[in-house]
Amino acid sequence: MRLRTKIFAIIFGTETRAGKTFDVFLLWMIILSVTVVVLESVSPLREAYHDLFMNVEWVFTIAFTLEYLLRVYTSPRPLKYMTSFYGIIDLLAILPTYLGLIFDHATFLLTIRALRLLRMFRVFKLGRYVKEAAVLVRALQLSKHKIIVFFGVVLTLVLILGSLLYLIEGEENGFTSIPQSVYWAIVTITTVGYGDIAPATVLGKILASISMLTGYAIIAVPTGIISVELGKAVRSNQKPLSQSCKNCGHDSHDYDAAFCKICGSKL
Repeated sequence: MRLRTKIFAIIFGTETRAGKTFDVFLLWMIILSVTVVVLESVSPLREAYHDLFMNVEWVFTIAFTLEYLLRVYTSPRPLKYMTSFYGIIDLLAILPTYLGLIFDHATFLLTIRALRLLRMFRVFKLGRYVKEAAVLVRALQLSKHKIIVFFGVVLTLVLILGSLLYLIEGEENGFTSIPQSVYWAIVTITTVGYGDIAPATVLGKILASISMLTGYAIIAVPTGIISVELGKAVRSNQKPLSQSCKNCGHDSHDYDAAFCKICGSKL
């Protein structure tokens, strides 16, 4: 039990020197393992160093497997850890290598290990940034219904534009179906413009021009919606700097003042 407690303090704790050293070492292992996976996806490197990549990957996988088992073993509530966010990520970080024994290229899913770098917030005491992230999440939640309506309008618009281009241009100009034409409309409205499909007729070009100009207006809408809600979320998170007196109108009171400093009225 004493050994289990010591291992728990090292693996789960960051207050002790040993615990922080372990977490920093773990973060470097995660970075190196993800780098190996990325390099292995490059064909010339894979052909030249295939065996080396495989051996290194198995070393990392075995190390992460042992770490995961130790976390389960030393955790006071193993099931709670296994079903927690970090527990699931830790498990997913080792599964692809074992799945690679059955399915080809499954090991490339190991880039999911990058999610384990979220531990940096705990290791380096970056929790204050979580509060700022919560403000952003709150803004997105407040924008949810407006964004849904916006996307509904956009989907209707691209469906109409795609159908019109399909009728105007036809299959001879590359618009072989309505889904293909809708794809063109999405690419055009978002101003991406791959150029793999383009209208050839005068009427089609006019409609394309209208779609492009409409795209500039459309892109600004979600940005404006989220910006407004982000401002509201930030203001709701801040303490008011002063209060205004309803009786005399004086507005230079402290936020925690109970009475007006000029007329004495209750704030």
